[in-house]
Amino acid sequence: MPYALPRVECLMTDPITGSLLSGWDTLFGYLSQHVITCLVPAFFIAGAIAAFIKKDAILKYFSPEAKKTTSFGIASVSGTVLAVCSCTILPMFAGILKKGSGLGPAITFLYAGPAINILAIIYTAQVLGIDLGIARAVAAIVLSIAIGLVMMALFPEHDAESTKTHAADRRALLTKEATRPGWVVPAFFVFLVAILLVATSGLDIFSRLLIVYFLSMAVAFLLIYYFTRNEVTDWGMEIWDLTKKIFPILIIGTFALGVLAYFLPASVFAPYFGDNSIGANFLAACVGAILYMPTLLEVPVIGTTLGYLTGEMAKGPALALLLTGPSISLPSLLVLYRLIGGKKTLAYAGLVIVFSTIAGFIFGNLGL
Repeated sequence: MPYALPRVECLMTDPITGSLLSGWDTLFGYLSQHVITCLVPAFFIAGAIAAFIKKDAILKYFSPEAKKTTSFGIASVSGTVLAVCSCTILPMFAGILKKGSGLGPAITFLYAGPAINILAIIYTAQVLGIDLGIARAVAAIVLSIAIGLVMMALFPEHDAESTKTHAADRRALLTKEATRPGWVVPAFFVFLVAILLVATSGLDIFSRLLIVYFLSMAVAFLLIYYFTRNEVTDWGMEIWDLTKKIFPILIIGTFALGVLAYFLPASVFAPYFGDNSIGANFLAACVGAILYMPTLLEVPVIGTTLGYLTGEMAKGPALALLLTGPSISLPSLLVLYRLIGGKKTLAYAGLVIVFSTIAGFIFGNLGL
């Protein structure tokens, strides 16, 4: 359930003091309620995905010859493996194109990578509400596939060239064998997700601690008997890498948004994003397509700065912004222009904005 942020009623007339108190208030309101129960387990899950699910297992299915249900299906959920934002996905996108990926799966991968980021989905559901979190996850998967299919249909010459050039290289990736029983990794993630769900549940503190303890013992058992020391070390390094990249930006960005909210209250944006009209959704999608928002920062932007948690921003525009903001930005579009050219970049940006607008409009008018 979304919550109303506590506000500091500053009686001082000093705007600097008032804005700093507003920044601290916003930061404290977010992190005090979500760091231990939400972000810490989410970082552990994201780190495990990065360490234990090999990227080759995804990339080898992106060829034009692969079954479309397989290639697009895997590409659409690839963000759960990556935990990246729009700019950091670009080198990976360039890499899979160079290895011979089909354009459709590559575009689906490009969009879904940031959009289905597991950290952001969990954080969205915890802070902005489970309905918006689920809508974001479902819409991101559906839109990524739709955009990839349209791009593949618009530019078929890419796949023809890729098929001719890279068929032998892709076949070489299919020879790797599993090194542990197939049930181990899925069970490992089930336990980690269960820890997250229990930690954020409404159970009393004693029950939560007891259940988390036994789940942690199950995780430890799997780590000891089925994973090598190097793999466990890699997991720890991935957790640390994600934490040092994302957490400082989240703290600084959330504090800055609180300061900004002191001078630009959410009521300023209500005339533009306060309803679920097609215009409000389109504007939100366009704003998201231009702004660069580091991973997770889109949640406090929508929740506090634009006033979703206080009712100034409607559900539709919130979803439209969530679907464009993390996936594209002006800096990423400029880089994309150099990678795939002007026509494909323009088509991709236009499709993201149009589909995000439609998704926001539908969600906002469902009456949920």
